[in-house]
Amino acid sequence: MTADGLKLTIYFGERDRAGRRFLADALTEIYARHRLRASLVVRGVEGFGHKHHLRTDRLLTLSEDLPLVSVAIDARPRIEAALAEVNELRFDGLVTLERARMLALADTDTDADTDTDIDTRARTREDVKLTVFVGRHEQAGGRPAYEAVADVLHRRGIAGATVLLGVDGTAHGIRRRARFFGANTQVPLMVIAVGDARRMDALLPELGGLLSRPLITLERVRVCKRDGVKLADPQRLPETDASGLGVWQKLMVYAGEQARSDRHPLHHELIRTVRRAGAAGATSLRGTWGFHGDHPPHGDSFWQLRRRVPIVTVIVDTPERTSEWFALIDELTQETGLVTSEIVPAFRASAAALTRGGLRLARPPRPA
Repeated sequence: MTADGLKLTIYFGERDRAGRRFLADALTEIYARHRLRASLVVRGVEGFGHKHHLRTDRLLTLSEDLPLVSVAIDARPRIEAALAEVNELRFDGLVTLERARMLALADTDTDADTDTDIDTRARTREDVKLTVFVGRHEQAGGRPAYEAVADVLHRRGIAGATVLLGVDGTAHGIRRRARFFGANTQVPLMVIAVGDARRMDALLPELGGLLSRPLITLERVRVCKRDGVKLADPQRLPETDASGLGVWQKLMVYAGEQARSDRHPLHHELIRTVRRAGAAGATSLRGTWGFHGDHPPHGDSFWQLRRRVPIVTVIVDTPERTSEWFALIDELTQETGLVTSEIVPAFRASAAALTRGGLRLARPPRPA
């Protein structure tokens, strides 16, 4: 089964509140009331927003209000209904809406010619971003589902995948919150992978047979750089669509935590460089499992002295400024990292009395 969906993403601080509640709780309560198919809250490790206050888990004094990212996915009417309640909350932060194709693959799809309805076969020269939502301790073939998904992606020749762990969220409309004492089996996480559209399309039936109730999304993406090799510039877009609605862009940099730029951790350099240059905000998220290139999927182990987990850094801004940030990222990723660009059709950034953008979906022209 396929459906047009919307992905609602909100970037904010761990201590941010909506009235007397923490904002993270207030958002997840809204998503649970609307029984959204999938949502999760991911804790960041470093970042800054409109106020340009740096927060990082490296320094105790700067780790008291780490960035959080809340992601929700469902059909457009359900997301818009939840968004109406989100808009009633008063908070500072960044809110984006993006289009995504939702795939709910049944076990019977394993031997079927799965139709993703996203024209992947016609777009064999393009890349897509695939996201799989599963429970933290959900099993597939006697092992954690996220490990099984990563193995399929690796075996099928996808260039890399990152597992981001949620601490709260909804799964098939039911709230699943991580607790210190509890199995936390269904607390959601998401596996993100970027790759060739044709390869992604071919592996979907296998994922459908592997997972009991999978929710998978596909989004259009442009791979700009891989392992130090520049492949393309971000899409060239106007600032507005034909009706005057704003058009925005998102850059994402995928790399290992041990990746370096001039002997410094790459993700730290990315955050600090764009912050000094005046970017509106950026967030780094630490994965718990994943792989890159030919290396087999892996994560942290008790005996390791060095962490071997993936880091994803996200920057959202106007098309004009995105080209500036990409030039800086290009300089910092001379040897490693996957850099992608995506179109964001709705964006609202608020800080104190300042608000820019809006949450009406623009229809951008075909990118150059």
